[in-house]
Amino acid sequence: MDFGLIHYNAPGKTLEEFLKYAADTGFGFVELQFRDVWPEGCASPEKEAESAARLVSQAGLKVSALAASNDFVVLDDEQVKAQVERMKRVCGLARILGCGVIRTEGGSPKDSVPSEKWADAMTGCLKRCREFIEPMGIRLAIDNHGVITNEAAIQKKVIMAVDSPNVGVNLDTMNYRWFGHSLQTLRAIYEEIAPFAFHTHLKDGTGSRESYKGTALGEGEVDLAWAVTCLKKAGYSGVWCAEYEGREDPAAGYAKCLKWMQANI
Repeated sequence: MDFGLIHYNAPGKTLEEFLKYAADTGFGFVELQFRDVWPEGCASPEKEAESAARLVSQAGLKVSALAASNDFVVLDDEQVKAQVERMKRVCGLARILGCGVIRTEGGSPKDSVPSEKWADAMTGCLKRCREFIEPMGIRLAIDNHGVITNEAAIQKKVIMAVDSPNVGVNLDTMNYRWFGHSLQTLRAIYEEIAPFAFHTHLKDGTGSRESYKGTALGEGEVDLAWAVTCLKKAGYSGVWCAEYEGREDPAAGYAKCLKWMQANI
């Protein structure tokens, strides 16, 4: 099995320190953040990506996904064009990293895009991305993150409307619960969304919104075993990527997550 962790809330003040922790702990893959290859003010992210790729390789690791930090909840044509062009460049960075999956955001709520237009806005941007992601062999995994994409119905509506084999989801096991869905509803969501999963964030915890508390895998209330069952049944072949948001030391927390994955997947 391929086990990884996201470069978020993880040990290491630098990318090199993070990669060393990942390799020393026993992970084989890492999900990199946008800032790892395109820091603020950077004029040449391609050179940054080349440097990051060397560090990843030297650590004996591979990149499972690159987070795009995009915003597709836009309707203005100039904003759409800018977001699509930016995504095209991010896809180029992913190829430098040897990575075939981009973790995309839906976007952020804004007055210019009413909630009933969220799905249309995302669909419009993603359709325009088809012209380069399909030839490049890059897959866009829409994360169920924040308030825009934590409804399975919206995720599926967008995916069906875009109608591309290169557009799917990043299944985050805790975010649906954080959003406010019941534990029973989570079971149904996992089964419904698993066939579209290109990447995962295996995450555990308890509660929703202001009552949410993160834990190591297996120490919260999420039915992770059922999520794994649904993904396997759907033929998921991607990396099993841990995300830890607990209060314990991140080094210990992520180590616990890896042990859980090794024992239960």
